[in-house]
Amino acid sequence: MASALLSSSKYSDGLTVVGISICTAVVCEAISWLLIYRTASYKSLKSTIDKASKKLETMKTTDANSASANLLKKSSKTKKMDRVETSLKESSRDLSIFKFKSGAVVALALFMVFGLLNSLFEGKAVAKIPFVPIRLVQKMSHRGLPGDDMTDCSMAFLYLLCSISIRTNLQKFLGFSPPRGAAGAGLFPMPDPKSS
Repeated sequence: MASALLSSSKYSDGLTVVGISICTAVVCEAISWLLIYRTASYKSLKSTIDKASKKLETMKTTDANSASANLLKKSSKTKKMDRVETSLKESSRDLSIFKFKSGAVVALALFMVFGLLNSLFEGKAVAKIPFVPIRLVQKMSHRGLPGDDMTDCSMAFLYLLCSISIRTNLQKFLGFSPPRGAAGAGLFPMPDPKSS
């Protein structure tokens, strides 16, 4: 009865895409857990990054508090901070390289699911956007759809939005998000002020 109600619902295609996106996110995180998160080398790298970021944060706050320190202390403290930052960057780079093998498997799984969904929902609007999006977003949200109704949403756009939001929140919920001091943590990492 529930499947008959869902199939007759005007939201069934959109809900199907969201459901598949949730399932894909869970499978991708399970693959990442098998290949990365349960290993001892990942745990040691993560703890090294956490310790280094806490140490660097502590050094920066004590440096800001002790403005009356002399020049000799300041230069040695700066050298120590540079060493900790270098160690943090190296550990973050090692962590990124370590995550690469899982990233390839996850990318393959996502590519296969996207191909399947693309063949199922080719040329079909799966959702309605409650407003007319800006021109750049229209090209993404209306990709492959017939007609001129720009509030129609394609499967690719809905799947992209769901994948980004669901997987990121699932990583935070499970505790798999990158360590807070890791370079490149997040979608838009902060630039290094020393490099400019």
